[in-house]
Amino acid sequence: MKAYYHLPGLFEFYDFYKEFLSLWQNHREFFYDWCEIGSIYGAPADALWGGGRVGFGDENALKVAALLREHQISARLTFSNSKLRKEHLDDYVCNKLCEIFEENGHQPKDPNVQKVQDSHGITNVRKVQNSREAENFQNVQNPRETENVQNIQNSREAVGVQNGVILHSDLLLDYLKEKYPSLYFVSSTTKVLTDFKDLEAEVKREDFKFVVPDFRLNKSFDKLGKLEQKYKDKLEFLCNECCYFGCTDRKACYENVSLKALGETEEDHICKAPNSKTGYRFSDAMKNPGFISLDDIQKIYMPAGFSQFKIEGRSLGSAIVLEFLLYYMVKPEYQLRVREEMYLDSSLDLF
Repeated sequence: MKAYYHLPGLFEFYDFYKEFLSLWQNHREFFYDWCEIGSIYGAPADALWGGGRVGFGDENALKVAALLREHQISARLTFSNSKLRKEHLDDYVCNKLCEIFEENGHQPKDPNVQKVQDSHGITNVRKVQNSREAENFQNVQNPRETENVQNIQNSREAVGVQNGVILHSDLLLDYLKEKYPSLYFVSSTTKVLTDFKDLEAEVKREDFKFVVPDFRLNKSFDKLGKLEQKYKDKLEFLCNECCYFGCTDRKACYENVSLKALGETEEDHICKAPNSKTGYRFSDAMKNPGFISLDDIQKIYMPAGFSQFKIEGRSLGSAIVLEFLLYYMVKPEYQLRVREEMYLDSSLDLF
């Protein structure tokens, strides 16, 4: 059995992953041979269907999809907004994102959309409603960037890697199943299913290829161990959550992010948890009762038949994300080498 990691920052850390995936492909000796990259997940900054964490990615969707297709890694759109209504299903940007990733990064069907995506990225596609507007955008596009994207697409045959969507809303699930049947679906941890009976019911739903439990169920070994193997295969554990284990506002926090994505509030959720003012610290996450360590994965979860592990971090900085990947994926004797390949050189000053 191998462990499959699901990594943060699909749109947020495009340049980071260009470098990291090159190391992953060309220097596999740096990495543990028992792990693989199962997917990279995220969403653009203004995605109406977005949720979970406030996204800040603005990378061109075609370039993102092409990069992951090149490395044969599944891409996941994080569309976990819990407050969607029927009128939101027609959102132009999110539908075009689904179209692009369902087609595995190939050119979308609408030529007017392509012209905007090449030069400005998918987040500006709402501006184009007719061919005249598309022509205006075409006049200012960067031909070199367009050429680079095209070269990536033409250089390889499409691979059989299926892309997916992480979601919360059953309304959105039903819509995507009908309109984009080639995508797979992941039940989001934003559902905050803290009762194991609810988790068990969720994992038995055939709609979902994977289900991410609330991190507070990570160590419910007596109940997890009784699941049939086909359900163990679907569980994807959130390893490095830093939220307060006793938090009672987690669902409200996620709902606030959903309302922000819809433009229906500008208020921030005020976290009342202990040490909330310090922000995310990996050292604090390691003390969390729900934290899943490297040893836990190797000595507890994998022997028990669990293979899917999610790393959070798309609202954080790429430096801390690198530390996550070093900890979970890179052999200790190569961790300094990976830092040097990614950013560290002899002239770098910290202060």
